[in-house]
Amino acid sequence: MAPFMIPPAHHPAPQAILQEVFGYSAFRGAQAPIVEHVTSGGDALVLMPTGGGKSLCYQIPAIARHRGGQGVSVVVSPLIALMHDQVGALEEAGVHAAFLNSTLSSEQAQHVEREMMSGRLVMLYAAPERITNPRFLAQLESLNERGLLSLFAIDEAHCVSQWGHDFRSEYLALSMLHERFPDVPRIALTATADDITRADIIERLKLEEARVFISSFDRPNIRYAIVEKDAKPREQLLRFIRDEHEDEAGIVYCQSRKKVEETAAWLESEGLRALPYHAGLDAAVRQRHQDRFLREDAIVMVATIAFGMGIDKPDVRFVAHLDLPKNIESYYQETGRAGRDGAPAEAWMTYGLADVVNQRRMIDESPAGEDFKTIQRGKLDALLALAEATDCRRVRLLGYFGEDSKPCGNCDNCLHPPATWDGTEAARKLLSCIYRFHQNGGQRFGAGHLIDVLRGKVTDKVTQYGHQQLSTWAIGAELSEQQWRAVLRQLISLGHVFTEGEYHTLALADTARSVLKGEVQLLLRVPSVAPKKGRSTRVASGKTRSTADAPDLDFEAQQRFESLKAWRAEVAKEHGLPAYVIFQNVTLAEMARQHPHSLDELAGISGVGSKKLEAYGREILRVLDAI
Repeated sequence: MAPFMIPPAHHPAPQAILQEVFGYSAFRGAQAPIVEHVTSGGDALVLMPTGGGKSLCYQIPAIARHRGGQGVSVVVSPLIALMHDQVGALEEAGVHAAFLNSTLSSEQAQHVEREMMSGRLVMLYAAPERITNPRFLAQLESLNERGLLSLFAIDEAHCVSQWGHDFRSEYLALSMLHERFPDVPRIALTATADDITRADIIERLKLEEARVFISSFDRPNIRYAIVEKDAKPREQLLRFIRDEHEDEAGIVYCQSRKKVEETAAWLESEGLRALPYHAGLDAAVRQRHQDRFLREDAIVMVATIAFGMGIDKPDVRFVAHLDLPKNIESYYQETGRAGRDGAPAEAWMTYGLADVVNQRRMIDESPAGEDFKTIQRGKLDALLALAEATDCRRVRLLGYFGEDSKPCGNCDNCLHPPATWDGTEAARKLLSCIYRFHQNGGQRFGAGHLIDVLRGKVTDKVTQYGHQQLSTWAIGAELSEQQWRAVLRQLISLGHVFTEGEYHTLALADTARSVLKGEVQLLLRVPSVAPKKGRSTRVASGKTRSTADAPDLDFEAQQRFESLKAWRAEVAKEHGLPAYVIFQNVTLAEMARQHPHSLDELAGISGVGSKKLEAYGREILRVLDAI
């Protein structure tokens, strides 16, 4: 039986839904054409940065098509936390939504299924493995036969690609949605995908006929900074948080579970409110920590990459990396969790020689095929080029995604242009020393011993192997250990040197010959000095976290803002939701600034939809008038 289709003209205007339900007067960026296309029944692949408003691109078509008589939209989401928060936010806005996942009892799940099968539900969130379950597919077939299956939205679509940074095999089965429901429109969305990942998404989800919408990847409110890792990187991190983001929410990424737990405990011992998160923790502990991060202020979450996808917390003021990510997509996705509210935020990373060695080793030792390894090495090289860059970080980052831009004036290299030096001769000395090691008995050594020989430092190992007799002994005494590590890091980054085996011994690549002959010039960064202690220009010294949330309010408006936040916290606790689901800070700040005295005036503030106006309007006016 062919599905019953409502002509597009019968769908309510998306602009009206945007205003009525979500309280916004205008679409942002490419939202309007995406919404129009999908509402009218077209397939779409949407690439839009985190914080760009991706969810509205499928939520508004889902509401419009439901009101047009086409029933339920199914949203594929890989994360329970995201399902819970988005459903809570939709219900707050007056949109009937639900999720099906393992947190529900059998009675609760049956109730959701009844709501779905009746067509009353506007949106249903479910994981990909649920979508492809035979019983659930049979329910979808029944809905489709009755003309009550409206739309499929596939969130975090990069998970389908083997080239992406977060591949999940369960996403592969989603290609059958096109085969079994060819007349139901599909929209796939992701914040991060380079050309090869984008092509893979299209092929694997059968979106060859879909319209592709690519928004700018630029997040101008995020300041990017990458610093050389010193001997005490945790203290570097602590200085960064205390100097720039005291009493603010942030995420710190570490590569290993052990490092996550040690770093969180150390930050706690230094007086910060820090929590660990990784896949090895008990599920109840992970959920408790995630809930605290979402619902409380000024929590620092220290995590592996197991944390973050789908986290909608808008006021994360910084994302820090204590270890190098795998590629630029991972870096962009993870740093994009900062500043979703559009206010200033920072992406800070400390990076050193060991990071380069470890990432290359993980690729080399992977059981994957050589084609896969080659692509992953290329992706890592692009990230290393970003880390070593002396020009604008943002230009490099956006250029990776095929987007041209001008120097941003809001990254470390733009704000404090790094000094450079001609490291060609130093590189030749270093490569010569590795070559002499190999000539002298075929031995290979690691970075520490290499630098000791170059600097003429007598050690037991130097004496044992007689390396003070080499022609390269002490030829680099004029450079510090930190400078030599920077030279070696650059040579490994460029592929002239590689590491081997359990002890990461050093060997020369074929390309080293051109450097040894002086055919290649190497301009290297001068290692940066740790910044002096003091608040950044972003938040003036002495301001509280609340004034940073709404920096342009006068004294009375600031008092109103504080009262609104206290009221919001009570409502959020009562509803079991994060505070930002009730109203975001930017909306509360606008209420405090404008000080509306009637429901009509309150309705004109961005972010106040009709359901929230009805539910909270009089209480908000009461809070405002009490100041």
